[in-house]
Amino acid sequence: MIDLRFSEAELEQQRDHITTFIRDQVDAAGADGVVLGLSGGIDSTLTGYLAVEALGAEHVHGLVLPAHVSSEDHMSDAEWVAQELEITFDVLEIEPLVDSLLSAYPEAEGDHVAVGNARARLRAVLNYLVANHENRLVLGTGNRSEAAVGYFTKYGDGAVDCHPIANLYKGQVRQLARHVGVPEELAAKTATAELWADQTDEDELGISYETLDSILAAHIDGPLSVAATCRLLEIDEDAVERVRGMYEGSDHKRNAPPAPEPLE
Repeated sequence: MIDLRFSEAELEQQRDHITTFIRDQVDAAGADGVVLGLSGGIDSTLTGYLAVEALGAEHVHGLVLPAHVSSEDHMSDAEWVAQELEITFDVLEIEPLVDSLLSAYPEAEGDHVAVGNARARLRAVLNYLVANHENRLVLGTGNRSEAAVGYFTKYGDGAVDCHPIANLYKGQVRQLARHVGVPEELAAKTATAELWADQTDEDELGISYETLDSILAAHIDGPLSVAATCRLLEIDEDAVERVRGMYEGSDHKRNAPPAPEPLE
């Protein structure tokens, strides 16, 4: 695999770059701070740490948004992060909102993808409800690896005002998290979006994050062909083609909705 780890100097540069970005975004919007959904996972945890460093704890409001598929451990970790950061946070149950959607459209019940995406979109609605009420921005927690393959819900966890860690591959997220003092228990935690029971990111993606990061760096973001990537990483062509397919198939998620060209 490709070694994508930062040096100590680069870690400090990333830390300063991201915290400056957060401050600049808040200042430019004339906002009073940020709202951040905390899942207990490494992406939202790192974003929370950097937001507090950038703005101060009083300007960061955390939301813990459990559903019935959310494990108690994850929700406990989310609250632990909020307490460690000494930020104001609220725990808002989203399952009653999911139930309301399904009562309006019961045909979707049992469709774990449709209902899972609805959960992500309901979380976005609550993020913005609080953010609008408090004149704050909604911070995204998406990383470079997941954005590249479309591993996020359109108008769900992708519906935010800015993406502070969007330039970091998943492995780099874990490295920077350790650097800024995130406890190892959280930095090494198995990634899951918890959109349905027992879901994990790597199982759903069908590839490890280490392999995904390397393929993205070599082939999608880098100059290497499929064949050259396979030789460099010593992996099957199917894995590279799979990532290429996910990247191309999710282009619509990374861009504004299309419109026809204006008539002359």
